[in-house]
Amino acid sequence: MNPTATPTAEANAEVDWSSKVRIGSPKTATPVQGRRAFFNYKDLGIKAASQGRLSANFIDVTQGLSEPTGWHYHVCEAQFVYITYGWVVLQFEDGSTRKVSQGQTLYIEGGVRHNEISTSETFGYLEVFLPADMKTVACDPPEGWVDSEVQTIE
Repeated sequence: MNPTATPTAEANAEVDWSSKVRIGSPKTATPVQGRRAFFNYKDLGIKAASQGRLSANFIDVTQGLSEPTGWHYHVCEAQFVYITYGWVVLQFEDGSTRKVSQGQTLYIEGGVRHNEISTSETFGYLEVFLPADMKTVACDPPEGWVDSEVQTIE
């Protein structure tokens, strides 16, 4: 098929469009079980539409962290986060401690150790994993870890 040609009605009828176009919002997303009990996870249907190539969830946090999550990493290619409201402070294995706030994004390559140490009382974010079926693995802090000052990026 010529990529610049307009598909015919017959060609469109043969295509499974549920795997090609997906529109979602927090209002239409499906609540799902997540990694933490006080996080409300909402599946945007991207995992199904992409046949597991990636996942996208809206997450609303109903209470701020009372203690760090503990050092961990994700078995995946990548994690992408967009903070919709509030903030989170994370420690990374490179020795940095960073605050990510409303309107900011965060990319973490799979396998990078990190630890969420504090959040605003409530916060929300869009989280995307590639591939969809990632795993979280608890781990020790980096050898010789020393707490560092929080870096706030404007």
